[in-house]
Amino acid sequence: MLVLILGLVLFLGTHAFTMARGPRARLIERLGEGGYKISYSIASLVGIVLVSIGYGEARYSAANVQIWSPPAGLSHLSLLLMVFAVILFVATYLPGHIKARAKHPMLAAVKIWALAHLLANGDLASMILFVSFLAWAVVARISLKRRPVSPLAPAQAAAAKPAGWRNDAIAVVVGLVAYVAFAFWLHPILIGVPVVGGGM
Repeated sequence: MLVLILGLVLFLGTHAFTMARGPRARLIERLGEGGYKISYSIASLVGIVLVSIGYGEARYSAANVQIWSPPAGLSHLSLLLMVFAVILFVATYLPGHIKARAKHPMLAAVKIWALAHLLANGDLASMILFVSFLAWAVVARISLKRRPVSPLAPAQAAAAKPAGWRNDAIAVVVGLVAYVAFAFWLHPILIGVPVVGGGM
């Protein structure tokens, strides 16, 4: 569990640091824009690698006790929720009505992803992992709401106006293809757990 927790602290801590605008600005001033981005990227990469390794180890650890046993119905609900999570993730990179309505589709995708996996997994390692990501996404969304509006916001909003429904259609199609690919092939390979006929 230690590697998993260390990875979560490093990865989510790095992302949470961006909410502290004062310390972030001072660090950018000290390291420079490029130095800050490189340090942020390295810390995030190391963190997510540790999370992946730590979760894989923790799932088969003796310390990974079963907190509760999700009924089969929740697993089916999780599969449905993940469809929306993947589409929102794709929509993050395609300005359209979905992105405009969600406002922060990446955070929405993370929240749905974490909730879906919490519904399907009742072991300690899974709860530590997905509760951590869910809590971070909720706090990050609240932080964004409270952040002072930039003077450039109106211009940025005008530039990001939805480009008809084309991008939304692309987001849905790409999201569905990615969902099917991950559910049937990539999840068992990368995570080691089959989605269809198994846990998430």
